[in-house]
Amino acid sequence: MSERVALPLLRPGDPFPPLAGALPLHSAAPGLLAVGGVLDVPTLVAAYSSTIFPWFSEGEPILWWSPDPRMVLPVAHYRLHRSLRKVIQRFRDDPACEVRVDTAFADVIAACAGANRPGQSGTWIGPDMRAAYARLHEAGHAHSVETWVRGELVAGLYCVSVGRAVFGESMFTRVADGSKIALSALVALCRAQGVALIDCQQNTRHLAFMGAGEMPRAEFAAHVAWLAAEPPIDWHFQPVYWNELLPSSPLNDDQ
Repeated sequence: MSERVALPLLRPGDPFPPLAGALPLHSAAPGLLAVGGVLDVPTLVAAYSSTIFPWFSEGEPILWWSPDPRMVLPVAHYRLHRSLRKVIQRFRDDPACEVRVDTAFADVIAACAGANRPGQSGTWIGPDMRAAYARLHEAGHAHSVETWVRGELVAGLYCVSVGRAVFGESMFTRVADGSKIALSALVALCRAQGVALIDCQQNTRHLAFMGAGEMPRAEFAAHVAWLAAEPPIDWHFQPVYWNELLPSSPLNDDQ
């Protein structure tokens, strides 16, 4: 960061500071809220329940973020364009292809950590983060949505859930459209179980193309506070969930 800022330094067990204290949109690090603390399960659950997430590179202290505005995907607005819809229809109809949930979490997060991303020389998913999310997975708050073809894991994503609040984290793919299939499966699962929003954290052109948009942090925090107190959803993908995205009506040219 080019400017010096004074951020709260968290000790293990400290509560997070108010969201209003995060660095503003046009600062050097928009959304940066605090430094330090620990990555144990109670801290991570408390963070996500307050719209806060950790994001830091290896060798840095733990950095906690809550951007304003927040990029979210309303699942009702998910844009399944014509070409991707055809890909998913073929995937759904091929007995060698399937979506699985939580059968290879460690492999998915490892693949996300190793994925090449344009403009990035490294990964924020270092050993400490992988270990932390593995513990979060064991506690039932982190999940993988996986694309399998002929018994091989070819793509996937991992996310965090607290109650009925769902927070997307990272994706990878080894085949064309593999991660888009996993994201579409997550959207279908959320639609089938009445989850309205998936948190996407940061604004990107790709997410906007898929239907995501910005929401004021205060509005998003109000949604999350309500959803996090709800009973969790059932993290199993049923093939019938594809019906949430593949209606029987003909496709329009602009879809």
